[in-house]
Order: sequence, then C-alpha cells, then structure tokens
Amino acid sequence: MYQTAGKMNSERDSETTFDEDSQPNDEVMPYSDDETEDELDSQQPAVEPEQNRINREAEESREPVKKDCSWQVKANDRNFHEQPQFQKTTFLCCNKSKYAGNAIKTYKYNPITFLPLNLLEQFKRAANFYFLILLILQAIPQITTLSWYTTLVPLLLVLGITAIKDLVDDVARHRMDNEVNNRTCDVIKEARFKDTKWKDIKVGDVLRLKKNSFVPADILLLSSSEPNSLCYVETAELDGETNLKFKMSLEVTDRYLQEESALARFDGLIECEEPNNRLDKFTGTLVWRNMSYPLDADKILLRGCKIRNTDYCHGVVVFAGADTKIMKNSGKTRFKRTKIDSLMNYMVYTIFVLLILLSAGLAIGHTYWEQQIGNSSWYLYDGQNYSPPYRGFLNFWGYIIVLNTMVPISLYVSVEVIRLGQSYFINWDLQMYYPEKDTAAKARTTTLNEQLGQIHYIFSDKTGTLTQNIMTFKKCCINGQMYGDYRDESGQPQHCTEQVDFSWNMYADGKLSFYDHYLIEQIRSGKDPEVRQFFFLLAICHTVMVEVSNGELNYQAASPDEGALVTAARNFGFVFLSRTQNTITISEMGIERTYDVLAILDFNSDRKRMSVIVREPDGRIRLYCKGADTVIYERLHPRNPKRHATQEALDTFANETLRTLCLCYKDISYREYEAWNKKFTEASVATTNRDEALDQVYEEIEKNLILLGATAIEDKLQDGVPETISKLAKADIKIWVLTGDKKETAENIGFSCELLTEETTICYGEDVSALLQTRLENQRNRAGSNTQSSQRTTEPFFQSGRNRALIITGSWLNEILLEKKKKKKKLKLKFPKTAEEKQMRIETRRRAEVNKEQQQRNFVDLACECRAVICCRVTPKQKAMVVELVKKYKKAITLAIGDGANDVNMIKTAHIGVGISGQEGMQAVMSSDYSFGQFRYLQRLLLVHGRWSYIRMCKFLRYFFYKNFAFTLVHFWYSFFNGYSAQTAYEDWFITLYNVLYSSLPVLLVGLLDQDVSDKLSLRFPGLYISGQKDLLFNYKKFFVSLIHGIITSLIIFFIPYGAYLQTMGQDGEAPSDYQSFAVTTASSLVLAVNFQIGLDTSYWTFVNAFSIFGSIALYFGIMFDLHSAGIHVLFPSSFQFTGTAPNALRQPYLWLTIILSVAVCLLPVVALRFLSMTIWPSESDKIQKNRKKYKIEAEQWKPRPSAFRRGISGRRSAYAFSHQRGYADLIASGRSIRKKRAPLDAVLGNSMAEIRQAAETS
Repeated sequence: MYQTAGKMNSERDSETTFDEDSQPNDEVMPYSDDETEDELDSQQPAVEPEQNRINREAEESREPVKKDCSWQVKANDRNFHEQPQFQKTTFLCCNKSKYAGNAIKTYKYNPITFLPLNLLEQFKRAANFYFLILLILQAIPQITTLSWYTTLVPLLLVLGITAIKDLVDDVARHRMDNEVNNRTCDVIKEARFKDTKWKDIKVGDVLRLKKNSFVPADILLLSSSEPNSLCYVETAELDGETNLKFKMSLEVTDRYLQEESALARFDGLIECEEPNNRLDKFTGTLVWRNMSYPLDADKILLRGCKIRNTDYCHGVVVFAGADTKIMKNSGKTRFKRTKIDSLMNYMVYTIFVLLILLSAGLAIGHTYWEQQIGNSSWYLYDGQNYSPPYRGFLNFWGYIIVLNTMVPISLYVSVEVIRLGQSYFINWDLQMYYPEKDTAAKARTTTLNEQLGQIHYIFSDKTGTLTQNIMTFKKCCINGQMYGDYRDESGQPQHCTEQVDFSWNMYADGKLSFYDHYLIEQIRSGKDPEVRQFFFLLAICHTVMVEVSNGELNYQAASPDEGALVTAARNFGFVFLSRTQNTITISEMGIERTYDVLAILDFNSDRKRMSVIVREPDGRIRLYCKGADTVIYERLHPRNPKRHATQEALDTFANETLRTLCLCYKDISYREYEAWNKKFTEASVATTNRDEALDQVYEEIEKNLILLGATAIEDKLQDGVPETISKLAKADIKIWVLTGDKKETAENIGFSCELLTEETTICYGEDVSALLQTRLENQRNRAGSNTQSSQRTTEPFFQSGRNRALIITGSWLNEILLEKKKKKKKLKLKFPKTAEEKQMRIETRRRAEVNKEQQQRNFVDLACECRAVICCRVTPKQKAMVVELVKKYKKAITLAIGDGANDVNMIKTAHIGVGISGQEGMQAVMSSDYSFGQFRYLQRLLLVHGRWSYIRMCKFLRYFFYKNFAFTLVHFWYSFFNGYSAQTAYEDWFITLYNVLYSSLPVLLVGLLDQDVSDKLSLRFPGLYISGQKDLLFNYKKFFVSLIHGIITSLIIFFIPYGAYLQTMGQDGEAPSDYQSFAVTTASSLVLAVNFQIGLDTSYWTFVNAFSIFGSIALYFGIMFDLHSAGIHVLFPSSFQFTGTAPNALRQPYLWLTIILSVAVCLLPVVALRFLSMTIWPSESDKIQKNRKKYKIEAEQWKPRPSAFRRGISGRRSAYAFSHQRGYADLIASGRSIRKKRAPLDAVLGNSMAEIRQAAETS
C-alpha cells in the first residue's frame, strides 16, 4: 500500500515487494476469481480524511451506491422477478429480465438463421469472398475471359460441403442441449409438486430432488430426509472428486419446511451476491417471517452436483442456467484455429499480392502492345474504339480472372474433407477404446487435427486425469515389521501372486487385493497383540460415516484416503459398524464392542493429524492418533524402540510413492483427562479465536505418544501414466500439472508418475519469489542506467545440466504474478486537483502494468527452464491464467487435459482441450475438442494421430500450391505470345475440372492415408514428433520452394510443346500446331506430370492410392474425348468449341513424344534430388524407414521393462495421506448427523434402511 502520493521510491518498491504480514498460505485455495465488495472493504481506515469524505459525498450525490447483495430472489413468486427494476435493456432497446432461464444453449443456428449466418461466416473467409467478387466480375461482358461456371461450380461445391458439415455439428449440439434441457424434476406449481422439465425452471421455484439425481440449478437447501436436513452430494462434475461432501440447511427451514403444503406457502426473500464463478464461496441473507438468516456456501447445492445417500431434499432456485456457477466457470467459448490455418491465410494473402502484381504487369504489357502493334494491325480490329490504356485496364481484370486459380478455391474444401477423415480415424481407433467404461475416443471438432502434431506444453489436472481417484491399502509397518510383500503364512517370500483369502471374514468387501499371507496369520493367531491394536486403531480413529443399504455397510468419508484405511481395517477383521454422538461400535474379529468417544480432535491443514479419546469397556482411557510422520515424530515419547525401524519403512514407502500415515496411541489417567477436558470445554465455547484455542488444547494432550506403526496406501495412477509421460518427454513435450489438491499430495503424484525423481531439485514458491524479485530489480537497474536497453534479458535462471522442477501453490502464484487483490480504497479515491497529479497517477498505473507484465514474463521463463511444473491449490481461473501466460509469452502450442468442471476454463483457453470421459462426469468432455477414457491414450493421440495429421496436411498443402502454380502460370508464359490479351492457354472446361476431378483425388488420399512410419514405430521413436514442433514441414521456406517448383514445371509444360510446335508438320501433311491442339498437349502434359509427382510424394502405397492416380489420368482422357466429340457440340455449340481436337491431335505420335518428354523433364530432376537427399542427408524418418524390418523383429522380441521403482533409502520425506478439508468431526460431536438410537446388529446386517429408521424413533 502506498504511504503518500509524493513518495515515488516507496511507490516503486510497493509495486513488486510482497507484504510481509500476509505471506501466502500453501494450504489455502486462493480467492482470486470474482470480487465482492464486503471482502474488499474489510480494512478501512479508522478515521476518514476530510477531503475523502467530501469526495465520497460528491460521488454519492451523483450516483446511488450499489448494494453488495443486489440479487433478490422471492420463493414461489415468478411475477416478482418480472418487475421493472429487474429488467435490463438488450438489443434494439428491448427489455429483458436479468434473471436467466434454466435452458442451456450451446448451438449456433436455428432453422431460420442457418442459411444467412452460415453464409456470412463463410464469406468472412478471405478466399470465399474473393471468389464471390470474381464471380461478379465474370458476369461483366467487357472484362470476362472465362465462362461464369468455371467459378460458380467450385464455389457452390465449397460452400455446400462446409455448410453441410456445420449443419451436422450444430444438429449434434441441438441434440445434446435437448437431452440436458428435457431432464425432469419436481417443482411446486399450483401448491403441488409437478414433474417439470429443467428448461422450464425459473429463479425462485421450489424443487424436490431425489437420490442419485443431478441438481438442475444453484439452489438454497431448505430441508431433506436426513437429520438436521443434511444433504450429501458428489461434486465429481465440478472438481473431479468422488468423495462425498455434505451440505446442511438452516435450522429454521429444517424445522418448518418439510411438508409439501409448507413448502408451497414458503415466501422467503433471498438477498445475495450477483452470479459469479467462485465454486466455494457464497454470501447472502434469507429474510423470512421478519427475521434475517445468514447464508453461506455450505447451504447451497450447485448445478452439476449429484444427490447421494439422501432420499430427497428441497431447495429454492437462486441462480439458473447461464447464471449458475458451473456455467460461469466454463469461460468464454473461443474460436480455435490451428497454426497452419493462420500460416495458410498469410500465404493466400501473399498469392493475392503476387496475383495483383502479375495482372498489373501484364496489363501494362497489353497497353504497350496495343500502342505499338494492335492499333496498326487492321485485321485485329474488334469494332470497339477503346484507347490502349483503357484496354489495358480491362485486361487487368481479365488477368485477375484468368490467373484466379493461383488462389485455389478447392483448397479449403479439401482441407475440411481431410480433417473430417482424420477425425473419423481417431473415432475408429480401437487402441484408444476403453472397454471398462465402454468409452471410445472422440474427435469433437474437425478443425484442429494437425495441431495435435505441434504441441509444446501439456497442462494436466491430477484427480481423475492422472489418477483413478481410488485409494488402495498396499502395505504397512507394525511394531517395526513391514507387511505387504509377497509372503506365505510362515513369512517366507513367495514368487506366485496368490491373493489373500478373506472368506473367513463375513464383513470383507471382496475388493482388496493383498498378497502377504503372513499378516493374516498374525492377525488370526493373535500372537502379536500390536498387530490387532494397529487395525483396531484404524477402525476407531476416523470421522467416517456409515450407512446400511440392503444389508451392506457403506462408508462415507471426507476423503478417499480415510475411507481406504477404514475399509482396510474392515477387511482385516476390525469392522466399524456404527456410531452415535458419543459412542462407536466395532466388530473385533467377530466380537462386537462399543466404546465411549470422549473427544474427537479433528484434522486440519496445520495440525496434519487427528485423534480420538475413547473409554474402553474396562474403564481405561486411551488416545489414538494418526497423522503425518513429520508431526507425529515430534510428539513421540523419548523411549520408542521401533522409531528407527518405522522411519526406514516410511522411507521405503515414500520411495515407492505410497501415501503414508503414522499411527500411535497414549494411555491417559482419569485425573489427566478431567483436567484436560475442562480446558477443552472452555475452548469449545470460546467466542473469539475458537479454532486457535482448540488447537492449543489439542497440543497439550497429543504428546509423549507411543508409536504403533505406519500405513501405506496407493493413490492409484491410471494405467500407463508414467510410460506416457516418459514418451511425451522424449518428444520434447513439457508437462505441467495444475491441481486443486494440497502440495504434499501433488508432490507425491509427481513422484508416482515419474515427473519427479530422486535426482530432481525442487524449487518452491519462496525460492521462485526470491529469484524473480532479484531478476526484476536487476532489470530495473539495467533499464535505469541505460534507457536504450531493453528490460528483457536472456540470462537463464538456473545453471544448465541439473534436473529441476517447480512446485508452487495458488497463493504463491498470485503473490508472484502480482495478481493479489487490491483493496478498493473507496475513502481514498479523490479527484486529481492538477494536471500534474493526474499525470502522476497515470504514470504510476503504467509503471505497475509494466512491472506486472515483466514479472509474469520472468515467471514463465523460469518455469519453462524446469523439467516439470506442478501448480497446486489453484482455482479454475488460475489454471486458465497459467495456460494463457505460456501462450502469450512463449508463443507455444498448448494442450490442456482434465475431467471436471473446474478444468473447463483451462480446456477452453488452451489451443487444444482434451476431456477424460467416464467416472467424473461430462462437463470437461462437453467443452473439449477431443475426449477419451484414459490419460495413456494421449500418447497415441499426439505421437500417432497428431504427427500423421501434421505430416499429411503439410504434404497436402505443399503439393496443392505446387500443382496450382504449375497449372496457372502456363497462362503467364502464354501471354508473351498472344499480345497480353488475357486469352487462356487451356479449354474452359479443363480449367473448371482440373482442381475438381483431374488432380484432386490422389492428393486427397495422401492427405488422408499417408504415413512415413507405422504407428508402432511412431510410438517407439517419439523424437520424430519434434519436426512438427519446429514447423519444419510447412513454412514460408517450403511455400516458396513449392512456388519455384511450380514455376519450373509451368515453364517446361509450356515451352517444350511450344518448341516442338514451332516448325512442325504432321504425318498427314497438316501442321498440328494450332491453338486447340497446343492446349490439349499442354493440358495432357500437366495432368500426367502432377499426378506422377504425387506418386513420388507418397510414402505409404495402397491399392487406393495407385487406383486414384491412374484413375484420375484415365478420367481426364475419358472426359476430354467426350467434351471434344461432335455430339455434345451439336447440343451446346457455344459451350463446347474444341470439336474433334483430342482425337485429331492425340493420334499424332509426335505429340505423344512431346508429352512424354515434358513429363520426363519435370520428374527426373525431382527423382535425382530425392535420391541424393535420402542417401546423403537422410532425415530421422528416412533412417527408421530404411531399418523398419529390423525394428519389427526387435519389437516381436521385446518384453515390458520392470517397474522403475528403486528400493532403498530415499532422500525425500514421506508424503502423508489425509483429507484436504476438515472431516465430519463437528457433525459427529454435535449429533446433528446421528440417528437418536443405534439399530441392533441384526438390523445392521439384514434389515432395510426403512426398518432401521423405524427402530430409531425414540431417543
């Protein structure tokens, strides 16, 4: 904060110096999306300066102050929201309610707007608009040199095919929108619940949602079937997490709004913040019955959530449709174009310029020719008394028409066809089909395929993308002894992988795969009491909730980690059965026991542990604790003999990238407990700083602990993730992980998927902050000492040769990128009194923006020097911001991959967005460009389909430009011999059909089917991918090579027949050197040359390729003989004037020799150059092609490599496994979630939920 306006040095420092009093908290999700006034006004000065008061009053007199809670919702009153004060002015001064309807619209057209809007979009493309102008020019008799149909037929073909493709895409969008909008739920109408479609729901409607149904809008929870109107929701659609979260209504609505009649009479008024994109924040007030009740995010059910373990719930709609948080988070839909598209447009503009220059030069030549020759040649008089300059002007437009094929109209439609075909190949690829979820790969767009071959950076979510979000108990250490390896019942290692049989345990869920038979023997025999104590601790020390469904126990945990541990204890014979407010019942090896729970010391991100204090049946009081090794070891009793052995086990587990927790206990005397409980009670009712007081009290009892052992659970990666990341790294693709998870979890996954290794030097937020601050100061000093020098420096941040990674939290990210919220200093806003003050303010803002941009550029440079980057505890907006920064400062092609609604913004921001479909919902998939079922398919999408698509498109474009230059420039050479008169060198019908029939199919098939190496070799040699990243196969250099190649071919095609015809006599004594015979000869030479040229360019020969080349040549001759026949001339004498030309000309052997010579001279140098290139300067793919048989044999003999895990002492502390948030301890301790009376064991095992509830009627 600036202290005074005059202290410029202080201002300068404050622009980049971090606030020492508010260092970023690694555990907190930064609050950086939308701003609300109440949070930003929290730090106002105690005394209001007089000048500021005057300015404020002046502002208020001009415009009323906008209230913080300006969004008002009246329950069961649709007319309320149609009042004038809630109307906003839209297009053509029409008024519309500011409250959105609940219908979702992603489509672009409707039946009325399709034709005009689609044509408008298509004519925005420069080439289409250019050909429309050409068509108009060709309708003017004075300048036309070609028939109008030569342009109309290809233009209609292009517009029609593109329109059909757009129509198919939009119909699919309509279908998807209708599927969502026509879902139904119960809405109160006419005082009763009626089945209503989602699209008909309005703000203020009262809904009833049933178990396993999706929430249709953002609603305020009023009541539910659960005690205290708890409602359990799954937020997989929002954040990809499958563990349940709970919401709870206000006590007053829970009490009075259970019955349908009461809900119908409910007329509460909700005043809250405007719609925004923050998933975890909500501020508002419910006004009902002359009372106000505060509302927060815990009382709001967001659209996209799924109701779980709650039979039904009621709520009132607060935000609908486009105003819901999930839709606000989706970001703007961006029109994505590939790099090749942009390059292609620039090349088309280059051709436009070339076309205009050629036409202008030839028009000048015609003017000169008319002055020198045309005017004095009476036999050339055409009856028009035009001056030579005017004739030159007309010829300029004539040549624009003649040479228009330099800009190939069929280029765009051919590109669309190729992309469509490549999209289908992705959809049909069985090696990207995920059978477990019946999910095939899907190319949801057809315009980005070749961009898949040019990716530099991948931004990946973690939960559900890299991991399965399934936790599995793998190993443990009990009393210094490790368990979990392959061992028989005597403890001897065994090589066979026979799973442990849990059939002796009636409660086992049958899902745990465990191979250490020795541990089972120890548990069942009871020889080592510490082993049973270990699993007993897992069964009692937690905040898991239990539900009985069809006689089965179902656990709901605040995190999947905790659920995995309680489930493991259940499988090993220690089963958590039920709990009340102050008891917990456990089955210990078949014997049911109930324990009094005296206190639950819940987990939080600072404590990194949780404890329970229980009274056992024999009266002993014991504390059980589990937590991270870093905090547990600090609190152990000095005499812990197994401390060192357990630490070795923890290091081993960490080296195997398992998530670990330490377990310990402590016996407490009754007197000690009584003294502590008194302090605990006082802290529990503290009115200020309650959390800090409780943590201090917890600290007093959690000391001198006895270490029992450690658990190791696996956050299961999806299959093939490490291999995929390794392959992509070899292709020089950098992977950044952007996740909302906490730092320890993200780091652990980094090691699991081999992004991080033991050799990696990890930099954290504080390290980066110091480096960037030093760099920025140096840049300022350099800029200050030399005003001509740039602030940009190319010095690397790190020494080369070391493997570095960056792990940074969202809070540090905001701090470093200067994205921290600035307080809105309402009271400090004052109008500048002088021009000098105004200029000073502008200069201050400008300098702050320059510093911010430089800091962001420096951060991107630093991060890009690292081998891997992991950003944790980041918001959806920050994910998109990181992607945008790399796009902006590195000009690199980016790909984002995710599975939840919190990834949508990132997916839309990246050049290419990929959605993982399956377990975590469809929000990410619906916003993505490509989708499939598993992360491992990404390597095939990029290294095979992406690379092939890029190679095919580049080869297609290079050839397409070549064949059109070769075709069109013949007119240019011909103009030197026809008085620059814009006469065409070919027949009109040949010009019309050349790009459509005679030369289109072979190049189209190369664009669809060609491959330099097989898919297996593409995956085996990821280095082949680098050519796409460096734009080696299509750039301006390649374009000019194609231009020169086309110029040389056109020279040969024109001048060899011209020389052959110059002084020639046919076999029958007639000269074959008339214009029409010459046109046939050049056309035939051209068709043969360009079709054989594509044969030379083809790497992957199939029957279809060969047939297309020879078929195109045969089609040319067949159509030409038909068009030159006498019959068609009789029917259409003005359109078909080359009567008998082909039969007469092509029966002369001399002409065939001319054609063969022309084609040979065109192709033989190309063959020689290709041979020399492959022999002397072979590319990587040339080398692999040469040795492909050897590689095929090696592939058949290859066996999968063993796991890369290295056992031994790890330099890395073990990562702990725990929830990201508080557990259910508050709910349990307060009794708000507990039925009043626990059902008997036989009801738990066999009776239905209804029977259990019936048994729990009385307290």
